[in-house]
Amino acid sequence: MDTRLLRTFTVLARTGGFTAAAAELHLAQSTVTVHIRTLERDLGVRLFDRLPGGALLTDSGRRLLERAEEVLDAVERLRAGSEERGAVRGRVVVGSPESLCASRLPGVVAALRASHPEVDVHLYAAGTEECVAGLRSGRLDLALLLEEETDFPDVTAEPVGREPLALVCAPGHHLAARERAADWPELAAESFFLLEEGCSYSDALARRLLDVPDGRPRLTRFGSVDAARNCVAAGLGLTLLPLTTVAEHLRQGRLVEVDGPAFPDAPVRLARHRRRWTAPAAREVARALARALDG
Repeated sequence: MDTRLLRTFTVLARTGGFTAAAAELHLAQSTVTVHIRTLERDLGVRLFDRLPGGALLTDSGRRLLERAEEVLDAVERLRAGSEERGAVRGRVVVGSPESLCASRLPGVVAALRASHPEVDVHLYAAGTEECVAGLRSGRLDLALLLEEETDFPDVTAEPVGREPLALVCAPGHHLAARERAADWPELAAESFFLLEEGCSYSDALARRLLDVPDGRPRLTRFGSVDAARNCVAAGLGLTLLPLTTVAEHLRQGRLVEVDGPAFPDAPVRLARHRRRWTAPAAREVARALARALDG
């Protein structure tokens, strides 16, 4: 069987649309259609239902998907084995929280370009749920998760570091120059600008604030570290972010740390699909991430 057909099949299964699959594969949409029809004819089953909203896997398609991924993994292993004496090369897509993408990972990518110039790293900012879905679908090769605990049967997530967190406000905020630490009832009366739902440390802080009896915190959620940080720097409230994302603002005096409850460091976990083979390029990226995030 032509493995090109299986590659087209897996990409269409992941993207759910002929146009998106064609764009990712750099093929004409008509070619994707021909590949799928040829595969369906060869196997004697219908793999997709063509719906107005896209292509939906049939039961036969779902059964084929895991086997197709195994075949494609085996092909990649063979190719890697034939090239293992040469330079490590390949495209590696890494999913990561936006805070790590902005602060930690640019340096890792720069170092990899120097040590492995033929490894092409693509960063994709996403929360835990989207990262896990990306690993399952094959859209991501690796992912970083800011999670205390993980329980995904098909995804492994090993701890590789911890991110200190900082509760910050603008210098002119009334909590900026306190002689005593702010307690939870006081914090529960404030405005907070937090990262969107799915960010583990933001969700934990939101739950703690909402659990305060008679507390009325005003919680605004953003998908961007810059948006939350800039609102706080403008004096509109407080935020809890990884220290690396606010360190420069603290040095410049645009933000100050709030004396309040202690927040545990956020664990960083390196995740990958449990059954899928890790290509040499992805292994090199994983090693570089673990080195950079360890301490």
